[in-house]
Amino acid sequence: MTTTPEGVARPPARQESKRVSQSVFDGSRLRVILLVDVLDGAQQRFLEVYEELSRQVASVPGHISDQLCQSIENPSQWLITSEWESAPPFLAWVNSEEHVRMVRPLHGCVRDTRSLRFHVVREVGGRSAVPAASAQRRLQESPRVGDGVIRHALTFTVKPGSEEEVAGILAGYASPDPRVDDTTRLCRTSLFLHGNRVVRAIEVRGDLLAALRHVARQPEVRAVEAAINPHLEQHRDLDDPESARVFFTRAALPAVHHVAAERGGETEGETEGERHALYYPARTGLGMKLAELLAQQDERATETPDSPLLCSTIFQRGDIVVRLVDVHGPLEADPARALGLADAAQAEELTTLLDGADPAERDLARLIARARMRLLTDRQAPCD
Repeated sequence: MTTTPEGVARPPARQESKRVSQSVFDGSRLRVILLVDVLDGAQQRFLEVYEELSRQVASVPGHISDQLCQSIENPSQWLITSEWESAPPFLAWVNSEEHVRMVRPLHGCVRDTRSLRFHVVREVGGRSAVPAASAQRRLQESPRVGDGVIRHALTFTVKPGSEEEVAGILAGYASPDPRVDDTTRLCRTSLFLHGNRVVRAIEVRGDLLAALRHVARQPEVRAVEAAINPHLEQHRDLDDPESARVFFTRAALPAVHHVAAERGGETEGETEGERHALYYPARTGLGMKLAELLAQQDERATETPDSPLLCSTIFQRGDIVVRLVDVHGPLEADPARALGLADAAQAEELTTLLDGADPAERDLARLIARARMRLLTDRQAPCD
């Protein structure tokens, strides 16, 4: 017989696949940490902005609490922590236009920010340290084991009619130096196009923020950004820090789930196979639900013996969902097993969430053709 010590919140009973190294869908509580470097002399203004922001955030669904701390060593260093019922409501808020509007005053008094997000795995303390209501909320059951690679994506749209010119620019640029510093490297960059929507998926070993800033400074990348600027539907001025910040905030397409197949007890190498991206525009308000459904399908696919699916990453922001998969052989060779669709009913469930799709559409070949993104370039560098 086992017991849970007093003051330790009980973990959920549900077991998760060990193949899943990243997921926002397990219902675990979320702790968000925002490191803030406040401009010299702007501390009082920052405090006033925070107090107004905290009043607004308190009414956001899923928000539990937040706390503001100031360094005892450096008065310019501040820390904001917030707790959320789970990751999906936080992501829905932080990726919204409401969030862009709410935090705009904050950036007028800070030099830099850094956001970190954690699922709560265990909570230990006396009765007063762990409130009863908090103890009842779900914790992540067990540690996840990954491959040390961080996955992220950016997406934006270009003006209709400029797609081919933009495709040529993005396919032909010179690769930047993959080495960021002694601990961070850019491992892979994949660029895709669907209609007038561009998706850039990147894989980094080390510090994602450092890698993004490193890439943005490279002359090869700056030349590409300047070349596509006239074609963007959303105006941006990369010489204006606020304009650039807002553009890349709106372009961020975070990874919400990653699963890799196992072969002989080992996680499958993710540089093998063919890489494909599938674009799924969700019906209004159903983006997170669609992303979770795709995650479930990919988990099923990786559990199927001899499935062609090697690994899958789901990216989601609002009603934009992108599925990035590496598969053995052409995707069309065995789409049902590659995408975890055991029968026509599961395909129909998918179409009910897709914007503009016929819910009665059950032809997998048509579904794939409709969602498939055109690969513009896929560049890899050694991660070690």
